[in-house]
Amino acid sequence: MATWKLEDAKNQFSRLVRAAKRQPQVVTRHGREEVVVVSIERYRELAREGPGLVEFMRGSPLAKALSRGDVVLTRTRDLPREIEL
Repeated sequence: MATWKLEDAKNQFSRLVRAAKRQPQVVTRHGREEVVVVSIERYRELAREGPGLVEFMRGSPLAKALSRGDVVLTRTRDLPREIEL
C-alpha cells in the first residue's frame, strides 16, 4: 500500500483516486495513519463480506446450546458489597 501525507493527498486528489482504483492508499496526518482510500469495488466487497453481528451471534455454538437447553445461564441474587465513600 502506498502512503500519502494529508497535504499531498489534498493537492493531488485525482492522482490519489486513480491509485486507489489499483490498490488501497493510506493517508497520514502528523505522521500517523488516519484513513485508507479504496476503490468502490473493494469497498463493496468489504461491506458485504460475512454475516452481520446479529447473524454471527445467532449462528454461534453458544446460541445453539442455549436454544437446545444444554446451557442454562443464571444470575446470582446476592446483594452488592458495601463500599465506604
